[in-house]
Amino acid sequence: MTVTQAPRGGWFIATSFLVSLTLTVLPLPSWAAVLRPDWPALVLVYWCLALPQRVGVGMGWLLGLLQDTLQGSLLGAHALAYAVVAFLAVRLHQRLRVFPLWQQALIVLLLLLMVRLVLWWVAGLTGRPSPGSTFLLPAAVGTLLWPAVFVTLREFRRRFQVS
Repeated sequence: MTVTQAPRGGWFIATSFLVSLTLTVLPLPSWAAVLRPDWPALVLVYWCLALPQRVGVGMGWLLGLLQDTLQGSLLGAHALAYAVVAFLAVRLHQRLRVFPLWQQALIVLLLLLMVRLVLWWVAGLTGRPSPGSTFLLPAAVGTLLWPAVFVTLREFRRRFQVS
Protein backbone atom coordinates (compact mmCIF):
# COMPACT_ATOMS: atom_id res chain seq x y z
CA MET A 1 0.00 0.00 0.00
CA THR A 2 1.44 3.36 -0.98
CA VAL A 3 0.81 6.58 0.80
CA THR A 4 0.44 9.60 -1.44
CA GLN A 5 2.12 12.75 -0.29
CA ALA A 6 -0.02 15.85 -0.03
CA PRO A 7 0.96 18.56 -2.53
CA ARG A 8 3.42 21.02 -1.07
CA GLY A 9 4.60 24.46 -2.05
CA GLY A 10 1.45 25.83 -3.65
CA TRP A 11 2.40 29.19 -2.18
CA PHE A 12 5.64 29.12 -4.18
CA ILE A 13 3.87 28.33 -7.45
CA ALA A 14 1.47 31.23 -6.84
CA THR A 15 4.36 33.53 -5.92
CA SER A 16 6.24 32.65 -9.10
CA PHE A 17 3.16 33.53 -11.15
CA LEU A 18 2.76 36.83 -9.26
CA VAL A 19 6.41 37.69 -9.89
CA SER A 20 5.98 36.90 -13.59
CA LEU A 21 2.92 39.16 -13.78
CA THR A 22 4.86 41.91 -11.98
CA LEU A 23 7.70 41.62 -14.49
CA THR A 24 5.11 42.05 -17.24
CA VAL A 25 3.95 45.46 -16.00
CA LEU A 26 7.33 46.75 -14.85
CA PRO A 27 8.03 50.00 -16.70
CA LEU A 28 10.76 49.75 -19.34
CA PRO A 29 12.20 52.21 -21.84
CA SER A 30 10.42 52.08 -25.19
CA TRP A 31 13.35 50.35 -26.93
CA ALA A 32 13.34 47.57 -24.29
CA ALA A 33 9.56 47.21 -24.06
CA VAL A 34 9.38 45.51 -27.47
CA LEU A 35 11.91 42.94 -26.23
CA ARG A 36 10.05 42.09 -23.00
CA PRO A 37 9.55 38.33 -22.88
CA ASP A 38 6.21 36.83 -22.00
CA TRP A 39 7.18 36.06 -18.39
CA PRO A 40 3.84 34.47 -17.39
CA ALA A 41 3.99 32.13 -20.40
CA LEU A 42 7.56 31.09 -19.54
CA VAL A 43 6.66 30.36 -15.92
CA LEU A 44 3.49 28.56 -17.00
CA VAL A 45 5.44 26.30 -19.36
CA TYR A 46 7.93 25.51 -16.61
CA TRP A 47 5.26 24.49 -14.10
CA CYS A 48 3.32 22.51 -16.74
CA LEU A 49 6.48 20.52 -17.44
CA ALA A 50 7.54 20.16 -13.81
CA LEU A 51 4.16 19.51 -12.15
CA PRO A 52 1.56 18.75 -14.82
CA GLN A 53 -0.76 17.22 -12.23
CA ARG A 54 -0.99 20.59 -10.44
CA VAL A 55 -0.60 23.22 -13.17
CA GLY A 56 -2.49 22.88 -16.41
CA VAL A 57 -5.10 24.39 -18.67
CA GLY A 58 -7.19 25.88 -15.86
CA MET A 59 -4.19 27.62 -14.36
CA GLY A 60 -3.20 28.85 -17.83
CA TRP A 61 -6.69 30.26 -18.33
CA LEU A 62 -6.67 32.02 -14.96
CA LEU A 63 -3.17 33.39 -15.51
CA GLY A 64 -4.23 34.65 -18.94
CA LEU A 65 -7.25 36.45 -17.48
CA LEU A 66 -4.98 38.15 -14.95
CA GLN A 67 -2.60 39.10 -17.77
CA ASP A 68 -5.46 40.53 -19.83
CA THR A 69 -6.63 42.54 -16.84
CA LEU A 70 -3.16 43.89 -16.05
CA GLN A 71 -2.41 44.87 -19.65
CA GLY A 72 -5.87 46.15 -20.46
CA SER A 73 -6.06 43.87 -23.47
CA LEU A 74 -9.13 42.12 -24.80
CA LEU A 75 -10.42 39.97 -21.94
CA GLY A 76 -9.82 36.33 -22.80
CA ALA A 77 -7.14 36.78 -25.46
CA HIS A 78 -4.21 35.80 -23.24
CA ALA A 79 -6.44 33.32 -21.44
CA LEU A 80 -7.06 31.44 -24.68
CA ALA A 81 -3.39 31.61 -25.69
CA TYR A 82 -2.12 30.42 -22.29
CA ALA A 83 -4.72 27.64 -22.11
CA VAL A 84 -3.59 26.33 -25.52
CA VAL A 85 0.07 26.47 -24.50
CA ALA A 86 -0.64 24.81 -21.14
CA PHE A 87 -2.55 22.04 -22.92
CA LEU A 88 0.35 21.40 -25.29
CA ALA A 89 2.97 21.54 -22.53
CA VAL A 90 1.04 19.14 -20.28
CA ARG A 91 0.29 16.84 -23.19
CA LEU A 92 3.97 16.67 -24.20
CA HIS A 93 5.59 16.99 -20.76
CA GLN A 94 6.99 13.45 -20.61
CA ARG A 95 8.78 13.90 -23.92
CA LEU A 96 9.96 17.45 -23.26
CA ARG A 97 11.41 16.75 -19.81
CA VAL A 98 14.01 14.36 -21.20
CA PHE A 99 15.29 16.84 -23.80
CA PRO A 100 18.47 18.79 -23.07
CA LEU A 101 17.89 22.46 -22.27
CA TRP A 102 18.81 23.70 -25.75
CA GLN A 103 16.21 21.39 -27.33
CA GLN A 104 13.65 22.40 -24.72
CA ALA A 105 14.37 26.01 -25.67
CA LEU A 106 13.44 25.25 -29.28
CA ILE A 107 10.13 23.74 -28.17
CA VAL A 108 9.57 26.72 -25.86
CA LEU A 109 10.14 28.96 -28.90
CA LEU A 110 7.32 27.15 -30.68
CA LEU A 111 5.06 27.46 -27.63
CA LEU A 112 5.82 31.18 -27.24
CA LEU A 113 5.21 31.69 -30.97
CA MET A 114 1.88 29.91 -30.46
CA VAL A 115 0.97 32.49 -27.80
CA ARG A 116 1.89 35.33 -30.16
CA LEU A 117 -0.03 33.81 -33.07
CA VAL A 118 -3.18 33.24 -30.98
CA LEU A 119 -3.01 36.87 -29.83
CA TRP A 120 -2.53 37.99 -33.44
CA TRP A 121 -5.47 35.84 -34.54
CA VAL A 122 -7.74 37.22 -31.79
CA ALA A 123 -6.72 40.77 -32.74
CA GLY A 124 -7.62 40.04 -36.35
CA LEU A 125 -10.99 38.55 -35.40
CA THR A 126 -11.90 41.60 -33.34
CA GLY A 127 -10.84 44.07 -36.00
CA ARG A 128 -7.92 45.49 -34.04
CA PRO A 129 -4.93 46.78 -35.99
CA SER A 130 -2.33 44.20 -36.93
CA PRO A 131 0.75 44.26 -34.70
CA GLY A 132 4.00 45.55 -36.12
CA SER A 133 7.09 43.69 -37.22
CA THR A 134 8.41 43.45 -33.65
CA PHE A 135 5.44 41.31 -32.59
CA LEU A 136 7.47 38.07 -32.54
CA LEU A 137 10.53 39.45 -30.72
CA PRO A 138 9.27 38.53 -27.22
CA ALA A 139 9.18 34.87 -28.27
CA ALA A 140 12.82 35.00 -29.35
CA VAL A 141 13.89 36.73 -26.13
CA GLY A 142 11.90 34.24 -24.06
CA THR A 143 13.66 31.39 -25.84
CA LEU A 144 17.05 32.84 -24.97
CA LEU A 145 15.96 33.23 -21.34
CA TRP A 146 14.44 29.73 -21.05
CA PRO A 147 17.58 28.01 -19.69
CA ALA A 148 17.93 30.62 -16.92
CA VAL A 149 14.21 30.46 -16.07
CA PHE A 150 14.29 26.66 -16.03
CA VAL A 151 17.39 26.37 -13.84
CA THR A 152 16.21 29.10 -11.42
CA LEU A 153 12.72 27.70 -10.92
CA ARG A 154 14.05 24.13 -10.65
CA GLU A 155 16.48 25.21 -7.93
CA PHE A 156 13.73 26.98 -5.97
CA ARG A 157 11.38 24.01 -6.49
CA ARG A 158 13.97 21.69 -4.99
CA ARG A 159 14.89 24.09 -2.17
CA PHE A 160 11.27 24.58 -1.08
CA GLN A 161 10.34 20.95 -1.86
CA VAL A 162 7.45 21.90 -4.14
CA SER A 163 5.61 18.77 -5.18
